[in-house]
Amino acid sequence: MKRQRGEGKVGCLVSLLLLSALGAAAFKAVPVYYGNSELVDACEFIASGASRKPVEVLEREVKEKARSLGVAEVLADKSALRITKSGNGEVGTCTITLRYVQVIDFYGIYQFPLTTEKRITKPIYENIS
Repeated sequence: MKRQRGEGKVGCLVSLLLLSALGAAAFKAVPVYYGNSELVDACEFIASGASRKPVEVLEREVKEKARSLGVAEVLADKSALRITKSGNGEVGTCTITLRYVQVIDFYGIYQFPLTTEKRITKPIYENIS
């Protein structure tokens, strides 16, 4: 019976190692996923308030939000962001298309490409009294 003392150390060390590896992976992945989600939410908000703003102003607002979230480098490519406004009369649409890839680098061991392909279309109402 005296020899059984301390046999749980190996299992504890393996669990602790696994938990620390998951924590380190989350430390790298969560900010990228959060920034990506916040950028999509901001684009939805910007598109819904696009009635009196030109496309250039909308593009600048999206890029400023991306810069504040730390994902501005993915929007450096011209094809990553496309904003269009269409319609005639009182009702139109604003469409923001995000199409880019962010690479999450897990300490040089593995690189995960996070692909974002999101099309946000919101109605624009003008001259409503």
